[in-house]
Amino acid sequence: MAQLDVNDVTKHFGSLIANDHISFSVDSGEVLAILGENGAGKSTLMKIVSGFLRPDTGSVMVNDRSLRLGDPQAAIAAGIGMIHQHFMLINKMTVMENLILGHEPKTFWGQLDKGRAEREVRELADKFGLDINPSSLVENLTVGEQQRVEILKAFYRGAKILILDEPTALLTPQETLGLFQSILEFAQMGLSVVFISHKLDEVLTISDRVLVIRRGRVVDQTFTKDTDAQRLARMMVGRDVNLTMTRTYQGTSDPVLRLENLWLRATPSTHSLGPITFTLHKGEILGVAGIEGNGQQELAESIVGIRELDDGEMLLNGMPIEKLSVRKRLEAGIGYVPADRQEEGLVLDLKIWENFILRDYYRHPYRRGMGIDQHVAKQHAEAAVKAFDIRPGNIELPCRALSGGNQQKLLLAREISRKPHILVISQPTRGLDVGAIEYVHQQLIALAAAGTAILLISLELDELMRLSDRIVVLFRGQISGQAERHAFNRQQLGLWMAGQQPKELVL
Repeated sequence: MAQLDVNDVTKHFGSLIANDHISFSVDSGEVLAILGENGAGKSTLMKIVSGFLRPDTGSVMVNDRSLRLGDPQAAIAAGIGMIHQHFMLINKMTVMENLILGHEPKTFWGQLDKGRAEREVRELADKFGLDINPSSLVENLTVGEQQRVEILKAFYRGAKILILDEPTALLTPQETLGLFQSILEFAQMGLSVVFISHKLDEVLTISDRVLVIRRGRVVDQTFTKDTDAQRLARMMVGRDVNLTMTRTYQGTSDPVLRLENLWLRATPSTHSLGPITFTLHKGEILGVAGIEGNGQQELAESIVGIRELDDGEMLLNGMPIEKLSVRKRLEAGIGYVPADRQEEGLVLDLKIWENFILRDYYRHPYRRGMGIDQHVAKQHAEAAVKAFDIRPGNIELPCRALSGGNQQKLLLAREISRKPHILVISQPTRGLDVGAIEYVHQQLIALAAAGTAILLISLELDELMRLSDRIVVLFRGQISGQAERHAFNRQQLGLWMAGQQPKELVL
């Protein structure tokens, strides 16, 4: 019997049809993957199921009972738990405080029964195999641990149907494997799991059945065992997709960026970095690998100027830049796409055209007297939106109206249009679907072919091995190994990421 039954759901946002007469069901003990490119309507659909949005038409049934739509509390009471891509936790509170918030166990006198709360949380964590310390502050947890807290929070409220929205977007490979093991155990307990994703390998690994959505409509559904990555990609984007894109090295020996004994001391909120020495050449893609938290962010922010060096030299086209401000470095030819596009790359409440000129609003061609030449700014933004196929294409919309993939396209459009000498790009395809990944990779390959030096920081080893001419691996802020393209080896890169040196390898 279907534990969750969604019938004929339609949702409009103005003239945009986000969900167009969508129907699906999930059985007890089943893992259903909902696959679709960014902006396809997956998250909107799940927000309707979990009560955060009210559909224009349609119904949702839980165990043959009609669910009151547009009411999150009714969804929770019915046993639906949603784990959002961006977690909804209070960082200054403990794990236990986050879990029981709004559902606090009380003593006979109406006070918080802290002992009972902690006991219930520990029992719940043990039952579902989610190792977490109830007394830990959320701000001190890793992303993977925070996700476990979100899942436990849903179970604490009685969830029998678990909805995971892009659950691996912010996880390391190790954390992803741990999540998959948990999902399989949840299904064996009889829970229904809806796994929203755009990653084909994950869908093929974890799901029993796949529902594919394109532009708000269900285009197909299939049992996972009856399909493969190429077929799913074609269903998802409506065309064949190159899933194994690689590049031929076209770099030169001309140095663009030279780092010499770069050094950054650790602070309470940052990791140490250095000493780091390497040279990045014109037209070269230099990949930076490593488990998250080993100095990648500090390296990127040191080059851009966000973090001040404690020691070392940094030369851009032979010119020392370590004393320059962020603005001066950008003017000198550095482009930057940060890992967190929403917090660091864009101002979500500003319009699309305003974000497009954010780097250069104060100078030609956008400066006019004491203000901005909006006509020129909008003209350039319109051209970029068309060239990079950013959807929806209305540049007057706020950036938060864009899906994650289209926000990343906007960031790329802004930085590439500035014609940088070097592009520092961190986690370029995090949270993107196969169509958007293919597009981003094409843009990076074309940019390098045109002579731009690219520092590509990524947690995705496959991505680094496909695109990079060289890979350096960071471990605890230092380069633990490096390899040329002809010598790329996943096992060796993995050992370097763990801080181990293969005995047979000589650099």
